[in-house]
Amino acid sequence: MASVPTEVAGLRAGDLIHLTRAASVQFRTPIMFRLIRVLDRPTYHGWVWLDGYELDKKGDAVTRREVFVQHAGIQKLNPPAPAPRRGGRQPADSRQQGRSATDARRAGNPSTHPHRR
Repeated sequence: MASVPTEVAGLRAGDLIHLTRAASVQFRTPIMFRLIRVLDRPTYHGWVWLDGYELDKKGDAVTRREVFVQHAGIQKLNPPAPAPRRGGRQPADSRQQGRSATDARRAGNPSTHPHRR
């Protein structure tokens, strides 16, 4: 088996990559690519196989692809700030200020208890 070239050894799963014609003629229209892994396949000197997802303009994965690209054409980008998760817990600063009704009940304040008047 071939070893991973040192030029691409710095790539990690999850890296965001911009692939243009400099990487391969197949990218006449550049794409954004989220790396899953660098494949360990024999190639020509200066080329590498990458496994990952092509991303749309919003950054969502649209197609899983294996691409054959030149090391020199790989443009690693800084990842954008993570999008807020759908559902789940809210950050502490967006919660209601002060104590909640549950906290008040636990403190023994009967005026906030739903069954006490």
